Amino acid sequence: MRRSSGIAAVALALALLVGCSGSSDEDSGSADTGGGAGGGASVPVGPEAPGGAPAVPVDTGTDRQVIATAFASVIVEDPAAAARRVSELVESVGGRVEERREQAAAEEDGGEGAVADLVVRVPATELTGVLADLEDLGDVRNVSVTRSDVTATAVDLDARISALRTSVARLQSLMEGAATTEALLAAESALSGRQEQLEALQSQRALLADQVALSTLSVHLAPVGTPSSSGRAGFVDGLGAGWDALVWVGSAVLVVLGALLPWVPVALVAAGAVLVAVRLTRRRTAVRAGAPPASPPA
Repeated sequence: MRRSSGIAAVALALALLVGCSGSSDEDSGSADTGGGAGGGASVPVGPEAPGGAPAVPVDTGTDRQVIATAFASVIVEDPAAAARRVSELVESVGGRVEERREQAAAEEDGGEGAVADLVVRVPATELTGVLADLEDLGDVRNVSVTRSDVTATAVDLDARISALRTSVARLQSLMEGAATTEALLAAESALSGRQEQLEALQSQRALLADQVALSTLSVHLAPVGTPSSSGRAGFVDGLGAGWDALVWVGSAVLVVLGALLPWVPVALVAAGAVLVAVRLTRRRTAVRAGAPPASPPA
Protein backbone atom coordinates (compact mmCIF):
# COMPACT_ATOMS: atom_id res chain seq x y z
CA MET A 1 0.00 0.00 0.00
CA ARG A 2 2.81 2.40 0.88
CA ARG A 3 4.56 1.51 -2.34
CA SER A 4 1.46 2.42 -4.32
CA SER A 5 1.19 5.72 -2.46
CA GLY A 6 4.84 6.53 -3.23
CA ILE A 7 4.40 5.82 -6.94
CA ALA A 8 1.29 8.00 -7.00
CA ALA A 9 3.14 10.87 -5.27
CA VAL A 10 6.05 10.71 -7.75
CA ALA A 11 3.61 10.71 -10.66
CA LEU A 12 1.84 13.74 -9.18
CA ALA A 13 5.17 15.59 -8.81
CA LEU A 14 6.13 14.91 -12.42
CA ALA A 15 2.71 16.07 -13.62
CA LEU A 16 3.07 19.34 -11.71
CA LEU A 17 6.56 19.91 -13.09
CA VAL A 18 5.37 19.42 -16.66
CA GLY A 19 2.45 21.76 -16.05
CA CYS A 20 4.74 24.48 -14.63
CA SER A 21 7.12 24.17 -17.59
CA GLY A 22 4.23 24.59 -20.01
CA SER A 23 3.05 27.64 -18.10
CA SER A 24 6.51 29.24 -18.21
CA ASP A 25 6.88 28.64 -21.96
CA GLU A 26 3.45 30.03 -22.76
CA ASP A 27 4.01 33.11 -20.62
CA SER A 28 7.33 33.79 -22.34
CA GLY A 29 5.71 33.46 -25.76
CA SER A 30 2.93 35.84 -24.73
CA ALA A 31 5.50 38.37 -23.52
CA ASP A 32 7.38 38.22 -26.82
CA THR A 33 4.18 38.87 -28.74
CA GLY A 34 3.26 41.80 -26.58
CA GLY A 35 6.75 43.36 -26.72
CA GLY A 36 6.71 43.42 -30.49
CA ALA A 37 3.44 45.36 -30.68
CA GLY A 38 3.67 49.08 -31.31
CA GLY A 39 3.23 51.66 -28.58
CA GLY A 40 4.37 49.33 -25.81
CA ALA A 41 1.03 47.49 -25.64
CA SER A 42 1.19 43.88 -24.51
CA VAL A 43 -1.20 41.06 -25.34
CA PRO A 44 -2.86 39.98 -22.05
CA VAL A 45 -2.43 36.35 -21.12
CA GLY A 46 -5.54 34.20 -20.85
CA PRO A 47 -7.30 33.76 -17.54
CA GLU A 48 -5.57 30.47 -16.86
CA ALA A 49 -2.46 28.88 -18.32
CA PRO A 50 -2.13 25.15 -19.04
CA GLY A 51 -1.36 23.07 -15.99
CA GLY A 52 -3.60 25.13 -13.72
CA ALA A 53 -1.06 27.96 -13.18
CA PRO A 54 -2.62 31.42 -12.89
CA ALA A 55 -1.98 33.76 -15.79
CA VAL A 56 0.68 36.46 -15.50
CA PRO A 57 -0.99 39.88 -15.70
CA VAL A 58 0.63 42.24 -18.20
CA ASP A 59 -0.12 45.95 -18.04
CA THR A 60 -1.18 47.17 -21.47
CA GLY A 61 -0.06 50.69 -20.56
CA THR A 62 3.54 49.79 -19.75
CA ASP A 63 5.96 52.69 -20.17
CA ARG A 64 8.62 52.38 -22.82
CA GLN A 65 11.95 51.05 -21.56
CA VAL A 66 14.77 52.95 -23.30
CA ILE A 67 18.55 52.75 -22.81
CA ALA A 68 20.32 56.01 -23.72
CA THR A 69 24.04 56.35 -24.47
CA ALA A 70 25.67 59.72 -25.20
CA PHE A 71 29.07 61.19 -26.10
CA ALA A 72 30.33 64.77 -26.00
CA SER A 73 33.65 66.42 -26.82
CA VAL A 74 34.36 69.75 -25.11
CA ILE A 75 37.20 72.23 -25.72
CA VAL A 76 38.19 73.82 -22.39
CA GLU A 77 40.96 75.96 -20.93
CA ASP A 78 41.99 73.46 -18.25
CA PRO A 79 40.94 69.80 -18.79
CA ALA A 80 41.74 68.79 -15.19
CA ALA A 81 39.62 71.57 -13.70
CA ALA A 82 36.84 70.85 -16.19
CA ALA A 83 36.90 67.16 -15.20
CA ARG A 84 36.31 68.12 -11.58
CA ARG A 85 33.40 70.33 -12.57
CA VAL A 86 31.86 67.51 -14.64
CA SER A 87 32.14 65.17 -11.67
CA GLU A 88 30.42 67.73 -9.41
CA LEU A 89 27.69 68.31 -12.00
CA VAL A 90 26.96 64.58 -12.34
CA GLU A 91 26.83 64.02 -8.59
CA SER A 92 24.53 67.03 -8.12
CA VAL A 93 21.84 65.41 -10.30
CA GLY A 94 22.09 62.02 -8.58
CA GLY A 95 24.57 60.35 -10.94
CA ARG A 96 27.99 58.83 -10.44
CA VAL A 97 31.41 58.78 -12.08
CA GLU A 98 32.47 55.31 -13.21
CA GLU A 99 35.72 56.16 -15.03
CA ARG A 100 38.00 59.20 -14.95
CA ARG A 101 41.33 59.47 -16.75
CA GLU A 102 43.54 62.56 -16.90
CA GLN A 103 46.71 62.99 -18.94
CA ALA A 104 49.03 65.83 -17.94
CA ALA A 105 50.84 67.82 -20.60
CA ALA A 106 54.60 67.80 -21.02
CA GLU A 107 56.38 71.05 -20.18
CA GLU A 108 57.61 71.52 -23.76
CA ASP A 109 54.02 71.24 -25.05
CA GLY A 110 52.89 74.34 -23.20
CA GLY A 111 49.79 72.63 -21.79
CA GLU A 112 48.37 71.59 -25.17
CA GLY A 113 48.85 67.88 -24.54
CA ALA A 114 46.63 67.69 -21.45
CA VAL A 115 43.35 65.79 -21.90
CA ALA A 116 40.73 64.21 -19.66
CA ASP A 117 38.15 61.50 -20.32
CA LEU A 118 35.19 60.58 -18.12
CA VAL A 119 32.50 57.91 -18.24
CA VAL A 120 29.56 58.91 -16.05
CA ARG A 121 26.08 57.57 -15.30
CA VAL A 122 23.29 60.12 -14.95
CA PRO A 123 19.54 59.65 -14.44
CA ALA A 124 17.83 59.26 -17.80
CA THR A 125 15.58 62.23 -17.08
CA GLU A 126 18.64 64.44 -16.45
CA LEU A 127 20.70 63.51 -19.55
CA THR A 128 19.45 66.39 -21.71
CA GLY A 129 20.07 68.90 -18.92
CA VAL A 130 23.60 67.63 -18.27
CA LEU A 131 24.46 67.91 -21.97
CA ALA A 132 23.19 71.49 -21.94
CA ASP A 133 25.21 72.31 -18.80
CA LEU A 134 28.41 71.16 -20.52
CA GLU A 135 28.25 74.36 -22.59
CA ASP A 136 29.20 76.28 -19.43
CA LEU A 137 32.55 74.48 -19.41
CA GLY A 138 33.69 75.42 -22.90
CA ASP A 139 33.03 74.81 -26.57
CA VAL A 140 30.94 71.63 -26.96
CA ARG A 141 31.74 69.56 -30.06
CA ASN A 142 30.64 66.23 -31.54
CA VAL A 143 27.58 65.54 -29.40
CA SER A 144 25.83 62.23 -30.14
CA VAL A 145 22.99 60.42 -28.38
CA THR A 146 21.88 56.84 -29.09
CA ARG A 147 18.65 55.38 -27.71
CA SER A 148 17.69 51.68 -27.73
CA ASP A 149 14.15 50.50 -26.94
CA VAL A 150 14.23 47.40 -24.72
CA THR A 151 10.56 47.31 -23.76
CA ALA A 152 10.01 43.87 -25.30
CA THR A 153 12.97 42.44 -23.39
CA ALA A 154 11.74 43.89 -20.09
CA VAL A 155 8.21 42.54 -20.56
CA ASP A 156 9.56 39.10 -21.46
CA LEU A 157 11.80 38.96 -18.39
CA ASP A 158 8.97 40.08 -16.10
CA ALA A 159 6.67 37.35 -17.44
CA ARG A 160 9.29 34.62 -17.09
CA ILE A 161 10.18 35.73 -13.56
CA SER A 162 6.51 35.67 -12.53
CA ALA A 163 6.03 32.18 -13.98
CA LEU A 164 9.12 30.85 -12.21
CA ARG A 165 7.99 32.33 -8.90
CA THR A 166 4.69 30.49 -9.27
CA SER A 167 6.54 27.27 -10.09
CA VAL A 168 8.84 27.64 -7.06
CA ALA A 169 5.86 28.23 -4.75
CA ARG A 170 4.13 25.09 -6.01
CA LEU A 171 7.25 22.97 -5.62
CA GLN A 172 7.68 24.22 -2.06
CA SER A 173 4.08 23.24 -1.29
CA LEU A 174 4.70 19.86 -2.88
CA MET A 175 7.76 19.31 -0.68
CA GLU A 176 5.77 20.09 2.46
CA GLY A 177 3.17 17.47 1.55
CA ALA A 178 5.52 14.80 0.19
CA ALA A 179 4.51 11.40 1.50
CA THR A 180 7.66 9.50 0.49
CA THR A 181 11.38 10.12 0.28
CA GLU A 182 11.31 9.66 -3.49
CA ALA A 183 8.73 12.40 -3.93
CA LEU A 184 10.65 14.72 -1.63
CA LEU A 185 13.92 14.23 -3.51
CA ALA A 186 12.25 14.78 -6.88
CA ALA A 187 10.66 18.00 -5.67
CA GLU A 188 13.95 19.26 -4.15
CA SER A 189 15.83 18.61 -7.40
CA ALA A 190 13.24 20.44 -9.48
CA LEU A 191 13.08 23.30 -6.96
CA SER A 192 16.85 23.80 -7.06
CA GLY A 193 16.84 24.10 -10.86
CA ARG A 194 13.91 26.55 -10.85
CA GLN A 195 15.53 28.73 -8.20
CA GLU A 196 18.75 28.98 -10.22
CA GLN A 197 16.78 30.05 -13.29
CA LEU A 198 14.85 32.58 -11.23
CA GLU A 199 17.98 34.15 -9.75
CA ALA A 200 19.60 34.43 -13.19
CA LEU A 201 16.54 36.14 -14.66
CA GLN A 202 16.29 38.49 -11.68
CA SER A 203 19.94 39.52 -12.19
CA GLN A 204 19.30 40.22 -15.88
CA ARG A 205 16.22 42.27 -15.02
CA ALA A 206 18.10 44.28 -12.39
CA LEU A 207 20.90 45.06 -14.85
CA LEU A 208 18.39 46.10 -17.51
CA ALA A 209 16.57 48.33 -15.03
CA ASP A 210 19.87 50.00 -14.05
CA GLN A 211 20.75 50.69 -17.70
CA VAL A 212 17.31 52.22 -18.29
CA ALA A 213 17.33 54.33 -15.13
CA LEU A 214 20.90 55.65 -15.56
CA SER A 215 22.15 56.75 -18.96
CA THR A 216 25.83 56.39 -19.86
CA LEU A 217 27.64 59.59 -20.91
CA SER A 218 31.25 59.71 -22.17
CA VAL A 219 32.93 63.13 -22.03
CA HIS A 220 36.23 64.02 -23.74
CA LEU A 221 37.90 67.22 -22.53
CA ALA A 222 40.67 68.75 -24.67
CA PRO A 223 42.50 72.07 -24.28
CA VAL A 224 42.18 75.07 -26.57
CA GLY A 225 44.64 74.95 -29.48
CA THR A 226 44.43 71.24 -30.24
CA PRO A 227 43.59 70.21 -33.84
CA SER A 228 40.08 69.19 -32.75
CA SER A 229 39.35 72.76 -31.60
CA SER A 230 39.55 74.23 -35.10
CA GLY A 231 36.51 73.86 -37.22
CA ARG A 232 38.45 73.71 -40.52
CA ALA A 233 42.04 73.80 -41.70
CA GLY A 234 43.54 77.23 -42.47
CA PHE A 235 46.14 78.45 -44.97
CA VAL A 236 49.05 77.73 -42.66
CA ASP A 237 47.80 74.17 -42.04
CA GLY A 238 47.47 73.59 -45.77
CA LEU A 239 50.94 75.02 -46.43
CA GLY A 240 52.44 72.74 -43.79
CA ALA A 241 50.68 69.69 -45.22
CA GLY A 242 51.89 70.55 -48.74
CA TRP A 243 55.48 70.99 -47.57
CA ASP A 244 55.38 67.64 -45.78
CA ALA A 245 54.09 65.96 -48.93
CA LEU A 246 56.85 67.59 -51.03
CA VAL A 247 59.54 66.42 -48.62
CA TRP A 248 58.11 62.90 -48.66
CA VAL A 249 58.05 62.76 -52.47
CA GLY A 250 61.61 64.12 -52.69
CA SER A 251 62.83 61.51 -50.24
CA ALA A 252 61.15 58.76 -52.23
CA VAL A 253 62.78 59.96 -55.48
CA LEU A 254 66.23 60.02 -53.86
CA VAL A 255 65.76 56.49 -52.60
CA VAL A 256 64.86 55.28 -56.09
CA LEU A 257 67.84 57.05 -57.64
CA GLY A 258 70.17 55.59 -55.04
CA ALA A 259 68.91 52.10 -55.82
CA LEU A 260 69.37 52.54 -59.60
CA LEU A 261 72.77 54.28 -59.55
CA PRO A 262 74.91 51.08 -59.22
CA TRP A 263 73.23 49.70 -62.34
CA VAL A 264 74.17 52.68 -64.58
CA PRO A 265 77.69 51.44 -65.56
CA VAL A 266 76.34 47.99 -66.34
CA ALA A 267 73.60 49.50 -68.49
CA LEU A 268 76.16 51.66 -70.39
CA VAL A 269 78.42 48.68 -71.13
CA ALA A 270 75.46 46.63 -72.35
CA ALA A 271 74.23 49.49 -74.53
CA GLY A 272 77.75 49.96 -76.03
CA ALA A 273 78.01 46.26 -76.87
CA VAL A 274 74.63 46.29 -78.57
CA LEU A 275 75.59 49.42 -80.57
CA VAL A 276 78.88 47.87 -81.80
CA ALA A 277 77.11 44.70 -82.87
CA VAL A 278 74.53 46.68 -84.81
CA ARG A 279 77.19 48.69 -86.64
CA LEU A 280 79.18 45.57 -87.63
CA THR A 281 76.04 43.96 -88.97
CA ARG A 282 75.25 47.03 -91.08
CA ARG A 283 78.81 47.13 -92.52
CA ARG A 284 78.71 43.48 -93.58
CA THR A 285 75.37 44.02 -95.24
CA ALA A 286 76.68 47.07 -97.13
CA VAL A 287 79.85 45.22 -98.34
CA ARG A 288 77.83 42.31 -99.66
CA ALA A 289 75.46 44.61 -101.48
CA GLY A 290 78.33 46.55 -103.23
CA ALA A 291 80.39 43.54 -104.47
CA PRO A 292 80.18 42.85 -108.36
CA PRO A 293 78.38 39.73 -109.41
CA ALA A 294 80.60 36.78 -110.38
CA SER A 295 81.00 36.11 -114.23
CA PRO A 296 79.68 32.79 -115.52
CA PRO A 297 82.29 30.20 -116.62
CA ALA A 298 83.16 29.98 -120.36
